[in-house]
Amino acid sequence: MSDEVLKIFKMAEAIKEGHFLLTSGLHSPVYWEKFRILQYPHYTEKLCRLMAQHFKDQKVELVAGPTTGGIILAFETARQLGVRSIFAEKEGETRVFRRDFTITPGERILIVDDILTTGGSIKETMSAVRKLGGIVIGIGVLVNRGTEKVDFGVPLFSCLRSPTTVYPAEECPLCAANIPLIKPGALK
Repeated sequence: MSDEVLKIFKMAEAIKEGHFLLTSGLHSPVYWEKFRILQYPHYTEKLCRLMAQHFKDQKVELVAGPTTGGIILAFETARQLGVRSIFAEKEGETRVFRRDFTITPGERILIVDDILTTGGSIKETMSAVRKLGGIVIGIGVLVNRGTEKVDFGVPLFSCLRSPTTVYPAEECPLCAANIPLIKPGALK
């Protein structure tokens, strides 16, 4: 299956090479541009189906995702599971559920996100879920690009596992080579 997922990313031209500043603050020679995938409903549907099928027997009652890519993924995964979806927005150094979104204490929640590197946005979303009494039963991501295992304390499913080298800014050989740094999503 991972070959088929990789093929989707290649067909959508979603794998970029260069010198990128990631959301985590780390630098990388490879960037997974999830919005190249999310612009195509048939690719999004197919990838969310993998996550939904993986967790279908876990009695998921709600799917939550962090902004921004997680909104689309949560919606489509929830649609396939026949449950509702919500999303957590950034507020300072944390995430919160706004817009009158509710979580019933004890509700079983699947968290989905786009690209996993350090797990920061997922951990923030898990914290927001738990603050409202929800139970996180699993995590689903499109791509796990992390080079080190992140333990969320719940099952993790990734449509594609593709460890990708990252560097702290002060140790980045791309910076040392004066390769221009690209901040994805920035206005050009």
